[in-house]
Amino acid sequence: MTGPVLTFLGETKLELGPTEGLAPKDNWRSATDADGVAWLVLDVADSSTNTISAEVIRELEAHVARLEMATPKAVVIRSAKLKGFAAGADISGFADMADDGAADLLKQGHDVLDRLAALPCPTIAVVHGAALGAGFELALACDARILVDGGSFGFPEVQLGLHPGLGGTFRLPALIDPLEAMTLMLAGKTAHTGKARKLGIADEVTEERHVAAAVRALASKGAPKRDTGLKARALSFQSARGFAAKRMRAETAKQAPQEHYPAPYALIDMWEEHGDDPKAMQAAEIESFARLLETDTARNLMRVFFLRQGLKADGPGTSGIDHVHVIGAGAMGADIAAWAALKGRTVTLGDVETAPLGAAIKRARKTCKGAHLSDAETRDALDRLMPDPKGYGVAKADLVIEAGPEDAALKAKIYADIAERLKPGAILASNTSSLRLAKLADKVPEAARFAGLHFFNPVAKMQLVEVVSHSGTDPKIADRLAAFCTEISRLPARVTDHPGFLVNRALTPYLMEAMTLIDEGVAKEEIDRAALRFGMPMGPVTLADQVGLDICLHVAESLRSDLDKPMAEIPGWLRDKVDRGETGKKAGQGFYDWSDGAPDPGTGEGEDSALTDRLILPMLDACVECLRLGVARDADQVDGAMIFGTGFAPFRGGPMHYARSRGVEEVRGTLEGLAERHGPRFAPDAGWSTLA
Repeated sequence: MTGPVLTFLGETKLELGPTEGLAPKDNWRSATDADGVAWLVLDVADSSTNTISAEVIRELEAHVARLEMATPKAVVIRSAKLKGFAAGADISGFADMADDGAADLLKQGHDVLDRLAALPCPTIAVVHGAALGAGFELALACDARILVDGGSFGFPEVQLGLHPGLGGTFRLPALIDPLEAMTLMLAGKTAHTGKARKLGIADEVTEERHVAAAVRALASKGAPKRDTGLKARALSFQSARGFAAKRMRAETAKQAPQEHYPAPYALIDMWEEHGDDPKAMQAAEIESFARLLETDTARNLMRVFFLRQGLKADGPGTSGIDHVHVIGAGAMGADIAAWAALKGRTVTLGDVETAPLGAAIKRARKTCKGAHLSDAETRDALDRLMPDPKGYGVAKADLVIEAGPEDAALKAKIYADIAERLKPGAILASNTSSLRLAKLADKVPEAARFAGLHFFNPVAKMQLVEVVSHSGTDPKIADRLAAFCTEISRLPARVTDHPGFLVNRALTPYLMEAMTLIDEGVAKEEIDRAALRFGMPMGPVTLADQVGLDICLHVAESLRSDLDKPMAEIPGWLRDKVDRGETGKKAGQGFYDWSDGAPDPGTGEGEDSALTDRLILPMLDACVECLRLGVARDADQVDGAMIFGTGFAPFRGGPMHYARSRGVEEVRGTLEGLAERHGPRFAPDAGWSTLA
């Protein structure tokens, strides 16, 4: 009697034998092939993605117990999901872990992986796609790892305010160069195919069609012998680890202050003290992970994870958008086109000049490299991206994205030019960041099929896209645009037409208050340090340089003319800087000199809460305005959009969550005090009363 056949990535086939007597078996499937190799296939029920939950670990324990009683020639663990090996732990269960005794639950999971690691036959993880977090730890418990080309390994736990908790802290440093292992865990970055092979995480890298042969070879000869080298032997001494740990803390502090992000420092402390003793490291890992689960940072960063899920849920279904035409091959248009092509869409890119089209292809190649595409994948993506100086693609496109300059008259001219060429049913979207859609909708061929699709710079890194509906937008068009965003791995924030929409409406007062502070004589470095100490990814002065002072000036002027509430005065010297061409990073000179790379405002001493409030509270007030006016759906959407669109201090859980945590009445009272001292731009919005 034989069972069904599993096909991996359309190539490797595995016939599943009967598994009577094993309980439960909802998330794992098992079979023994003709060579006597036992296969355990992770296929989490009712999900397109594997996650490692308590249930998955309990079921694995049943399989390990069977293998302990009847040892096969080898054991292979792999995933049945097309999306990859495993996306890490089931974060939805972390709150229950904290309530039910996290340390005890972790010990049970460690026991199962220890038993897997101790099986007296070769154990092999076959990884396609990503093995992240607990999925990576499952692979590390095996003797060897076969990586299907294009796959990756990573520990993103620091992004949740945690560190690895199922053995990663001691298994990875024992496998590869300990300093490289610590860097991966501390940075939360991913080792893609080439790096995974170079570091020694992957024992074999192969194509899917060769997986069966690679398994047979490892099953016969076992895992290769490893020597982590002289550095690893030196780091077996605590004095050497102490020196390295000091440098790690200094480097970590540049990106993640300990008072905001305790997890990386806890990991460094553990490694410094127990790096030569895996058993002690294991015990410390369990205790530390359980303790970190209780911190505000971890709770808020887990909240950010669910905010991401909420934004993704705003783009369900399918868009029906296969061909995209982008008008404007400037930096934004070129990057939007490249990203859409990278994500599988046919893209035509038009511009009135041919030189930007050539530059756009070069930018696209860099985008592919940054996304870790293989040579073949890069070739395919570039084949899908076609320069189109004559605009022939307009007639074939399901979606036309206008990414021209922020000039309403010029945009109207573009819309008139393409009106007769748009195919029936095509959607027209503008990437405008500052112009009201209501002012543009009168100039488009069909207002119901017109909306905003506001990407953020740099497109390849910024996950948020504002899907903006004006009063006449057909809701089904907004639905399709939101679905398109999720299809190209972006997070849609569905908002209504408002000056600056949501993100720029909230961000502009923050930037302009920084300009006012400079006008008052406060040093730009001091302003940036105040924001950095609060937890922003960069200070407002640096951000203004990054965005471009010309763009900041244009957005500020547009908002001042459209908003009922006063904004900070635009200093005349800011216009003078723009007129002189000192527009920021792109010009090499703005507030900072960018000729030698990004500026460093330093760390400074202490915290100036009054300065921080002048920068941050106007941002919160604008968010409350957007809630009151229905620009955003709810506070969670505001928090998600601001975190993923601006990098708003993630460990604080978003601006609205921060306001509630600090106290709504306290924030409103502070704004009233600022208004008395500095003017009506700080007057709290009427929406604070509802929020309270």
